Amino acid sequence: MDFFTPAEFGPECSLGYLSRRVHQIGQSLIEPIFVDEGVSGTQWSALMSLLAGRSSTCADLARDLSYDKGASTRLVDTMEQRGWVTRSRANDDRRVLNLELTPDGEAIAIRCRDRIVAYWNVLLAQGWASDEIDTLIGLLQKLRTTLDDALTEGRRP
Repeated sequence: MDFFTPAEFGPECSLGYLSRRVHQIGQSLIEPIFVDEGVSGTQWSALMSLLAGRSSTCADLARDLSYDKGASTRLVDTMEQRGWVTRSRANDDRRVLNLELTPDGEAIAIRCRDRIVAYWNVLLAQGWASDEIDTLIGLLQKLRTTLDDALTEGRRP
């Protein structure tokens, strides 16, 4: 079953365009929340990935943020210099560097997370019902899984 036709396809029904615009607009709205913490949007994403347990190595972080290893290493270098993360060699494989939030890094991540939660709650209270948010999150998770599976299985155009 085809969901799109070339004649009807445009930005307002393009999953890529819509998700990118939502991300861009969201980033521009939330980055000011981090200013007094001295945290960039990218650093916030990395801190949250570590706080949520989605990443424990530079390679994990690169995958979770869709960054190349070089960019994620530079990001971790900066966060380490600021005292937010530490790196330590894995006992079972000395090639692996484990990442861990420092107490300062965890405190900043929690403060930023709490501000983000409060902001989203205010923003979404304007015209969104709880069931709509639950549905949207569920559909986005389903789409993420579909795309992750396609990438893992090498299903490319």
